[in-house]
Amino acid sequence: MSKIIITAAITGAIHVPSLSPYLPITPEQIIDNAVGAAAAGAAIVHIHARDPKTGEPSSNLELMREIVSEIKKKSDAVICITTGASQMMTIDERLAPVPELQPELASCNAGTMNFVLSGMIKKLNENSQEWEKQYLLGTNSSMFANTYSNMEQYIKTMAKYRTRMEFEVYDVGMINNIAHFVNEGIVDKPIYIQFVMGVQGGIPASVENLVILKNTADRQLKDFVWSVAVAGRKQLPLTATALALGGNVRVGLEDNIYIRPHELAKNCAEQVVAIRTIAEIMGKEIASPDDAREMLLLKGGNLVKF
Repeated sequence: MSKIIITAAITGAIHVPSLSPYLPITPEQIIDNAVGAAAAGAAIVHIHARDPKTGEPSSNLELMREIVSEIKKKSDAVICITTGASQMMTIDERLAPVPELQPELASCNAGTMNFVLSGMIKKLNENSQEWEKQYLLGTNSSMFANTYSNMEQYIKTMAKYRTRMEFEVYDVGMINNIAHFVNEGIVDKPIYIQFVMGVQGGIPASVENLVILKNTADRQLKDFVWSVAVAGRKQLPLTATALALGGNVRVGLEDNIYIRPHELAKNCAEQVVAIRTIAEIMGKEIASPDDAREMLLLKGGNLVKF
């Protein structure tokens, strides 16, 4: 690929507030982090909403509208709205932003999985909110449901509003799921895939597994654009590997709250600067938001509903 797309995933629904004082919670914090990440070189910002009082993941459409509208006013970054949101939300809650806001890009999870966060409980402290422990523990007995009928509903809804799908692939079998819908003729090209590695319940984060994901997608899909997101401490090593393999990259506090071992990142822009520096040392050219729109054949920010 001629240019590298950097995505910044701003807050997500994985980490809880007591794990880092820098995790963006309020709309203002999420907006500032997104605008800062875009200024640092992120062409795409991936957006979740949170309850501004507690920090809990939120499906409130007005909160989401407030966040993405302000980002759009302050930046020309491509705004990718989550439809993964949280496994504790219903399918309809997760999909609701697409018809309501009609973004250029939205995540589209490519299969059902265990998505276990309970290992973070041991990192909580005496100041943690009660919901944090219950939320993390609850992932032990729930699943991240994305059935074939759910996926078809998501794909057709996104196609209706010309929202490009960013398929989130957490394990190698999910590539076969995407291939099924391509063969059914309901997925438009370019196929855009985000390999998400290192989530408990998904594929472990390793160079060998990244190569397996890419090679499988090469065989199954052939023509696609890909990026890599990594949960936790292997974020920078494996995104650097993705650059070497010709892929795009995602960083941000959704995936990793650290900038280096034992040092919390103060914002998403720090991680964007880090991976941008690595990319430029490797001779890679960084894509602008308009470059990303051209590479992914997006409809343009003037056609969203926010």
